[in-house]
Amino acid sequence: MTADDVSFVLTLLRRAGVDVWVGGGWGIDALVGEQTRDHRDLDLMHRQDQEADVLAALSAAGFVESLDWRPIRFVMTAPDGREIDLHPLAFGNDGSAVQASPEPQPPFAYPSSCFVTGTIQQTPVPCLSAQQQVYFHQGYEPSERDRHDMAQLRRIFGIATHF
Repeated sequence: MTADDVSFVLTLLRRAGVDVWVGGGWGIDALVGEQTRDHRDLDLMHRQDQEADVLAALSAAGFVESLDWRPIRFVMTAPDGREIDLHPLAFGNDGSAVQASPEPQPPFAYPSSCFVTGTIQQTPVPCLSAQQQVYFHQGYEPSERDRHDMAQLRRIFGIATHF
């Protein structure tokens, strides 16, 4: 998934009137302000109540659903193999959100302060905060990509990470 691909998808979804936030590796690169590694997919959080519009916009662009782990997440894949990993969020009145998690774990929490702005190709994009990224990178054995991403957050933000 290239930076041009990310820009295309974000523009497509913005035109469809849906709210999304970039997470995962591209989210960290958005916080850093530059691409620091190759990315196999694009992680996007979206408003659960806008999911039909997300699906319609991506389907019209040739993406098809290739994995359904709802209500936790689902994946849309383009004919050329590009993947978008989508995470439905239910928002509260205070701007915070929750995402379903595997039972019996509690839902993943998104405080309102975690929805911030980063940049991809010098363009502002909505993304998840460094603190939220660290929160999601705990409780499992990290890959080399995870280690790289957390090193970027330590380098730029001086933030403590779990690995």
